[in-house]
Amino acid sequence: MPEQPVTEPGDVRGRLATQPPVIEPSGICRPPVIELRDVCRRFPARPPVLALREVSLRVERGDHLAIVGPSGSGKSTLLNVLGLLDRPTSGSYLLDGTETTTLRDGARTRLRGDRIGFVFQSFHLLPHRTVAENVMLAELYGTRTRRGRRERALAALERVGLGHRAGFTPGRLSGGERQRAAIARALLGDPSLLLCDEPTGNLDSRNTDAVLDLFDELREQGLTIVVITHEQEVSERARRRVRITDGLLVEA
Repeated sequence: MPEQPVTEPGDVRGRLATQPPVIEPSGICRPPVIELRDVCRRFPARPPVLALREVSLRVERGDHLAIVGPSGSGKSTLLNVLGLLDRPTSGSYLLDGTETTTLRDGARTRLRGDRIGFVFQSFHLLPHRTVAENVMLAELYGTRTRRGRRERALAALERVGLGHRAGFTPGRLSGGERQRAAIARALLGDPSLLLCDEPTGNLDSRNTDAVLDLFDELREQGLTIVVITHEQEVSERARRRVRITDGLLVEA
């Protein structure tokens, strides 16, 4: 793995890469969950649109990071790159120590399914399936066997405090409960990273607080959480914030 470039104290990339590494009790230093190095994403146009400009970012295990920025700032592009839904035009992206930019599409898909759980503003729950069945669908395209799938789904629902709603359909749940069901689905594969796009955008203040409390609990359990949001309340609950403006990322 190439060494990090030496940067001046005022260099943005230097500030974003200074999170201390996580050292396990055994003394083993584990790689960060996310490590972006000088990532650019350019879209063809006249003139070309540079949506991400030399973005460098390091997110350690157990971190809770909020990415904030105005509309059109590059948040969605960054989300797609972090979620392995899009490839950067240049630069390096290591996920759990694996260089992703050189992987073939099939390997990227498997890595995404194994390491990343997604939570969106819309819950994307099937209305005619029970909550447990909706959570089980997370493994439909994964590599795990069907044996024990329901038990794993029920355990995920218990983890988010929704075990008592396993047999309900989504229409019988509140907005906050539906988002917790979606979070349980994202947790089913035991991911390294929970990647959230405006996860409280459809919730009132009470349910927003409940979801943010759940994020705090998950982080304390060691899960790494990255939230893209425009809501100040949500970003203030994160341990760390970065701001993206015109494709440039800086610590907030």
